[in-house]
Amino acid sequence: MTITPAPLLAICLVTLWLSAYAGAYVRSRRHLGEGEREHLGVILTATLTLLGLILGFSFSMAVSRYDQRKSYEEEEANAIGTEYVRAGLLPAPDATNVRHLLKNYLDQRILFYGTHDTPRLKQINNSITQLQSDLWSTVQSAAKAQPTPVTALAVSGMNDVLNSQGYAQAAFWNRIPTAAWCLMLMIAVCAHVLVGYHAQPSELKPTRFLFLPLIVSVAFFLIADLDSPRRGIIRVVPQNLISLSSNL
Repeated sequence: MTITPAPLLAICLVTLWLSAYAGAYVRSRRHLGEGEREHLGVILTATLTLLGLILGFSFSMAVSRYDQRKSYEEEEANAIGTEYVRAGLLPAPDATNVRHLLKNYLDQRILFYGTHDTPRLKQINNSITQLQSDLWSTVQSAAKAQPTPVTALAVSGMNDVLNSQGYAQAAFWNRIPTAAWCLMLMIAVCAHVLVGYHAQPSELKPTRFLFLPLIVSVAFFLIADLDSPRRGIIRVVPQNLISLSSNL
């Protein structure tokens, strides 16, 4: 199951608002003593603190994953640019072929970062796989024909190109687990029920319980947006790959 920011914002806002209002409605049906109300206040403070800590840790996880995707995009651009230069160490026909394939490969990698349509993305991944096979076959044939240390540099550079793509793909798959989202939402629901239950019976108005759910929902949205490589507002722009493409 994939968590997307916009639906999550709507679901959280409605769910948390209903939770707070339900707690207030139950509270209006019974009287709380002074000692019981004080004890409830302590529990509410602890629950909100726990919720804030969990949101903070989740935000930190999402930011680290976003930075990781940016870092691997930079490493991938460096690997492709280095191999484009090292291709000159190969025999002339192989060098020309490798550089031509690298340009096509670079274009596909740029499309990989900017495409959000699933069928189109599948086509791009198939093209990338085929180009990787062609690139490796070319340098492998050249290395077998001339097994020299100079040729080995081109083979090593191609290995870096292939590895960098794997690292970048793994970073796109590295998401906050769905189970963690469900547990965070459960804690948020409990906190909002307690907020509503702690309210005075005279405060039983729907609009009074809108602001806290809205703030928490926006926090959930921000975390999900950073954690979503393709469906969020904040995305990794392949600036290094685009710059390399223009230079080549």
